[in-house]
Amino acid sequence: MDSLFLLVPISLFLGLLGLGGFLWALRTRQYDDLDGAASRILFDDDHPRKETPK
Repeated sequence: MDSLFLLVPISLFLGLLGLGGFLWALRTRQYDDLDGAASRILFDDDHPRKETPK
């Protein structure tokens, strides 16, 4: 029973931390372009990268 006094506040803190992270991601517009990254992988680059010699 004593462990519940420790585990409940920790779980509430972690839940609020996760909720805060999710709300931050929404506020910084992380989820706006869901289709752009998925379709970008299908197209080749116009200018391929040049490898640098070692």
